Amino acid sequence: MDKSQLRRELQNRLLTLPPEKRTEKSHKACRNLIATSEFQGASAVMMYLSLPHEADTSEAILHAWQLGKTVVVPKISWQQRHMIPVTISSLETDFETGVSGLRNPITGAPIPFEEIDLVVAPALGFDRKGNRLGRGGCYYDRFFANEKLKARRCGLGFAEQIVDSIPVTESDEPVDFLVTDEEVIYFTQTDQFFDRAPS
Repeated sequence: MDKSQLRRELQNRLLTLPPEKRTEKSHKACRNLIATSEFQGASAVMMYLSLPHEADTSEAILHAWQLGKTVVVPKISWQQRHMIPVTISSLETDFETGVSGLRNPITGAPIPFEEIDLVVAPALGFDRKGNRLGRGGCYYDRFFANEKLKARRCGLGFAEQIVDSIPVTESDEPVDFLVTDEEVIYFTQTDQFFDRAPS
């Protein structure tokens, strides 16, 4: 199955989850994330601002603030097709919402890549080797490829988003571990780059 077919299948899986089920699963996924040593030990955590059908990160963001952590979110530059990490102190104000439902911070101070300890990334799907399938814009792939970024990379999603295999190319950037509502899976470097398709 190619990436476009897999994206359609995974989008359908997310769309068919009832809202109350999605809320319950988001709560469990956030609790699993919060319990990891990577989250507990991070001073600055970069979280994504959830789209309506994604695992909702709000609980983990609020908990990070309670623990005194710096919360960073991506500010999307559509013209330059990249993400700028900026700090936020509220989930209620200073956002604009795009056509897709994506919230983009209007304010927020940029933070150096090297100061981020953990990046929590969304995707449409993940496999058990650490590969992720995004929405096709390659924003996180380009972000992860930045040499200044030393943070641990975490994928966050629902158990339904795990598939047997995701087709990958050399430009695709894997995650170090995956958190769902059902489990936390750590990947080794060997697993991440095993079975890669030629570009």
